[in-house]
Amino acid sequence: MKCNNITFHEGKVNKFDRYKVLGQKGLVVWLTGLSASGKSTIAVEAEKVLNSMGKAVYRLDGDNIRFGLNSDLGFSERDRFENIRRISEVCALFQDAGLIVIASFISPLARMRQMAREKCGESFIEVYVKADVETCIKRDPKGLYQKALNGEIQNFTGISAPYEEPGNPELVLDTQCNPLDVCVQQLVGKILEMSAFEK
Repeated sequence: MKCNNITFHEGKVNKFDRYKVLGQKGLVVWLTGLSASGKSTIAVEAEKVLNSMGKAVYRLDGDNIRFGLNSDLGFSERDRFENIRRISEVCALFQDAGLIVIASFISPLARMRQMAREKCGESFIEVYVKADVETCIKRDPKGLYQKALNGEIQNFTGISAPYEEPGNPELVLDTQCNPLDVCVQQLVGKILEMSAFEK
């Protein structure tokens, strides 16, 4: 049962105070795309590069979150929405703390990603990691597409559940045409631009 006897407790330190300490703006970088499009691979490399540059950065991965925070959720549309709602709340907190958070989630429906954008506010960039289903099936590092094609996995995005391509993302990383290092360079450049903050 939801409790209504709660009040938001304001502190004496705001996000701009935290930005000054870190020398960066908090930023949510939302990577969306099909399974095996390259979201997690790009995120891992971008996090490493940014960390080596002295940036306060944290990576949130769809599978990793389901080991803990969202371990009670399945893959129905309702559970997918709840998955994105919870992680959007976490991203908003990290961003308020002044971190650059790289979130890698399929988030297949446009209204899911819009929900995340609205929760995180203006310091949010949507990044479409682009690869078509045929390419992702060929890669299939976890063997999930084959299981979905065999009917062993239900509600699998791109096979038995829809994926809505972003209409106007801030950045498109085409992993069909560009190698990993190029995609990482493009992403890091955008992040540095959007998180720049002068003390």
